[in-house]
Amino acid sequence: MRLQNVWVYALGATLAASLVACGGDQETSSTSAVPSAPAAAGQKVDAATAGEVKGTATLDGAAPKNEPIKMNADPVCVKENTAPQFQETYLVGGDGKSLANVFVYVKDGLGNYVYDVPTQPAQIDQRQCRYHPHVFGMRVGQTLQITNSDPTLHNIHALPKANREFNTGQPIKGMKMDTTFTAKEVMVPFKCDVHGWMNAYVGVLDHPYYSVTDSEGRFELKSLPPGTYTIEAWHEKLGAMTQSVTVGEKETKEITFTFKAAAAVTTN
Repeated sequence: MRLQNVWVYALGATLAASLVACGGDQETSSTSAVPSAPAAAGQKVDAATAGEVKGTATLDGAAPKNEPIKMNADPVCVKENTAPQFQETYLVGGDGKSLANVFVYVKDGLGNYVYDVPTQPAQIDQRQCRYHPHVFGMRVGQTLQITNSDPTLHNIHALPKANREFNTGQPIKGMKMDTTFTAKEVMVPFKCDVHGWMNAYVGVLDHPYYSVTDSEGRFELKSLPPGTYTIEAWHEKLGAMTQSVTVGEKETKEITFTFKAAAAVTTN
């Protein structure tokens, strides 16, 4: 009799479990069937010990002339630009050596540090029939807001290799769209299929250590944890070069990237 009671009890428990799984509290069943997301691996940067890498990008030799832009095909573009327009390929400072629009970033050495994705979007604007900015950086998973500020048709055509290609038209002034990139990639080129002179580049990274050199060729990579890093500098025509640098606690290191003007390709 005792064995029979045990068997009956076990059968009842099995039936009860089956009822819950098949027709009972479905929300509870569904939740329990999905494993919880694992905690993010890695560690946060300690701001109290972080250092910095800063420096300049320079040009060795005379800068090639930027190609002139002819906007005659679109009267709106002509009206928006009263002065002659040129490509932004080679922008140098008053000294003729400081090189702007160089994308500088940490290529290797960060290990398993983790970083929050920015809540503010990166932005690119189609204004006066040019992309603004010409070179910029953003994060994997960060929103990119694309705006048309001109009263004419633009389209933005992204040509990545590691991410999804997109090609979106914006025929009305003030139109905006949002998109994201899911993988790191240096660099992603943009072009406008309507206005062939429009182009831009974005570096997409999974960390915040990137910068674009200003009109004096300067860049800064702030809040770096102590360590040894490979720093890369990229230019759209002059290519890329790297340097290794070791940063100690609260230390600032200065480096210079010198591009050879003779390596430039002047045709577009």
